[in-house]
Amino acid sequence: MRTIDLHCYTNTQPWIDAQGPFVEALATYWNRPWTAKKEEDVIAEFKEAGVEACLVAFDIETAVATPPCTNEYVAGMRDRHKDVVIQAWAAVDPFKGEVAIRQAKTAIEDLHMLGFHFHPIMGRFAVDDRRLYPLWETISALKAPVMIDVGTTGMGAGLRGGLGSKIRHAHPAAIDELAADFPDLTIIAAHPGWPWVEEMTAVALHKGNVFWELSGWAPKYFPDSLKRDARSRLQDKVMFGSDYPSLPYKRIFQEWQELGYADSVMEKIFHGNAERVLGL
Repeated sequence: MRTIDLHCYTNTQPWIDAQGPFVEALATYWNRPWTAKKEEDVIAEFKEAGVEACLVAFDIETAVATPPCTNEYVAGMRDRHKDVVIQAWAAVDPFKGEVAIRQAKTAIEDLHMLGFHFHPIMGRFAVDDRRLYPLWETISALKAPVMIDVGTTGMGAGLRGGLGSKIRHAHPAAIDELAADFPDLTIIAAHPGWPWVEEMTAVALHKGNVFWELSGWAPKYFPDSLKRDARSRLQDKVMFGSDYPSLPYKRIFQEWQELGYADSVMEKIFHGNAERVLGL
């Protein structure tokens, strides 16, 4: 079965560096070293897993004052390994204003990237903040999709004040607002969205321009309602993502199989929906 992984980080030094003070918390959260690998080793892991990867750039410079894992870098890694990396999500820091808008245009028009990923908790914003609407207007005009994290995160987990991050910034209600205000914008919610799984389900079902990829969680821990809905009323909405390098591919695929979904449903989740919605 073709497997499109919509949510992979480069796992190289520029990505590690871009996370700044969150690195220590992530190592604790995932109970393993959070360290960089060589590019060739990352590509070898994708090949071994049999995935076609969509890499994700990373820019929270305003929040943490560390250099981003840039769109140019990630697009370059894509272009060096086109047999394995089929596309890449750009990242822009919304608080950079006109700079972010220029970077967005460059990412699509010059670098030919897939769309944009946003991490509201780490970036310290909610996507329905009206100050950010000029950026969404630009992205919508570019006809580029966005992938937006929902639910809690390991970034800052367990640290005093979560390093200033607020999980409420990643509430599905913000995606609901954005989807209503920009009906031509294709929105992919990233991660299961806990503790607001039912609310995210409602948004995905109600908004025709909202879809959902379920990366970053071991499938056996998906809430029961999500396990049930993914094989039924959400089967045309849900897509596969790993959040690489968060969890081992072997475990992810084993637990997806253990959910016992019909092959027709798995085909949609692992590639069909991404092909239809994102042109992959």
